[in-house]
Amino acid sequence: MNLRLPGLALVLGSMIPVAQAQVLQPGLWELTSSNVQVENQQLDVGMLMGVLKQNTTPEQRAALEKQGINLGGEGVRVCLTPQQVASESIPLTDPQSGCQQQVTERNGPDWKFRFSCPKAQGSGVAHFVSDREFSTKVSGTFNATGIQQNGSMETRAVWMGQDCGPVKPRT
Repeated sequence: MNLRLPGLALVLGSMIPVAQAQVLQPGLWELTSSNVQVENQQLDVGMLMGVLKQNTTPEQRAALEKQGINLGGEGVRVCLTPQQVASESIPLTDPQSGCQQQVTERNGPDWKFRFSCPKAQGSGVAHFVSDREFSTKVSGTFNATGIQQNGSMETRAVWMGQDCGPVKPRT
């Protein structure tokens, strides 16, 4: 499989939906991905995170952190401010990414959405368990390496607490 793992991780990370009008807790959130598949081949998310953590240079880590992305725990950590939560447009992806998302159907705690990014597009479902946990399932196509590929993944987001510590909110 011809994949550049850091590029793939950032493209897949752009598939995380924006939760609109769902009351979530402001503070530190950890997003962990599972069941990641590319062209019907299962990827080892633990291995992927290990490679990202080991092979990310201090400069790359600083650039990611400047975008509000911190590799920590079992996944990616992001900080949501009270203003972001109150705006009902919670940016879990980099505002500079060029991604657009649209909720297409709301059925209680389950919301269907579609997304379009410069190197990825597709659709998914977000399921809100509570104001401290939600999950998503997405599928679509992406082009992280110059080759159009199909992929899917599941993500679980868990609120870690009000204090974001060193994780800076995205602006």
